[in-house]
Amino acid sequence: MNTTQLECFLAVASNLNFSRAAEQLRLTQPAVSHQINSLEDELGVKLFNRTSKSVRLTQAGYLYTQYAGEILRLFNVSKGRLKAAREEQQRILGIGCRNTLEMRLLASALAELRRTEPGFVPAFRVVPHNALENLLYDGEIQIMPTFKENAPRRAVYRELSVCRVVCAVAEGHPLAGRSSVSAQDMLESGLIAVSRPDASPRSVTAVQNQLIAGSEPGGIIFSESLEALSSVVAAGFAAAVLADTPGIRISGVRYIPVEGADECSYGAAYMADELTPLLRSLMRILSKYSGGAE
Repeated sequence: MNTTQLECFLAVASNLNFSRAAEQLRLTQPAVSHQINSLEDELGVKLFNRTSKSVRLTQAGYLYTQYAGEILRLFNVSKGRLKAAREEQQRILGIGCRNTLEMRLLASALAELRRTEPGFVPAFRVVPHNALENLLYDGEIQIMPTFKENAPRRAVYRELSVCRVVCAVAEGHPLAGRSSVSAQDMLESGLIAVSRPDASPRSVTAVQNQLIAGSEPGGIIFSESLEALSSVVAAGFAAAVLADTPGIRISGVRYIPVEGADECSYGAAYMADELTPLLRSLMRILSKYSGGAE
C-alpha cells in the first residue's frame, strides 16, 4: 500500500467520478483506475461498484474511507515531523576536540559564525583522538581539529596553520629569555614535562623521545593531557615541548622555537558528504582565525 493509492481512493470516494478525481490529482484516468484496482487487490475487497454511468462506494469502501483518511493524515504528520527533526539536526554542528585548549580557537570562530548563522547550535565532544575518528565516521561530529598526519584516512583534511615545535616554560624559567632552544638546553634546565604521544605530530614526539632518553631518573613528569602538561608548565615546575597550534597559548607561559625540529601541519578533518553550507562557513572563519601563533 502507498499514499498514491490512498489519495486516489479518497478522491474517487469524494467525487464518485474517476475523471474528476484524475483531474483533481493531476493524473490520467487510467492511472487512477490502476491505483484503485491495485488497492482493491491488496485489501481483498471491492471498494466501488462501477458501471458505465455511475460509481458508488461499497459497504467495505464506505468503511475504508474512515481508515484511509486517518492513515494519510498520520503519514503526512509523521513526514512533516521527520522533516522538521532532520532540519533541526542539520542545525546542530558536532565538533570533536582532543582537549579543551583547542576550544579557544573554535570559540572565537563560532562566535563569528553565530552572527551570520544565528540558528545553529554547537555540540562539543572532548574525547581522546582515536575515539574522535569513530565519531566522525558515524556522523556524531562533523569536524575535528587535527594534525595532518593524524587525520582520519577516509576524511578530508584542510590545513589551517603550519606550526612550529616550541619549548613551553613559565616566565621565570631559566630558558624564558631565550630566542630558541635545543633539546640539550631543555635537559640542562631542569625537569621536563611530557604528554601522551598518541595525538601529537611526529616532530613533537621525536623531541620528546630525545628528552626522555637523555633525562636522569626522576627528571620527567608524565602528563595525561595537554591541559595537565600546560598547568605543570605554567606553575613553573618543568619545560615541555609541543606544537604551537592556534589557540593553545596560555598567559604567563613563554613559547620558544626548538632548534632543528620540523614544522607540522595543523587543520581540521571532515567527511566529504558532511560539507554543508554551515560547515563550509565555519572552515572559512577558522582559516581566518588560525593564521599561526605569533
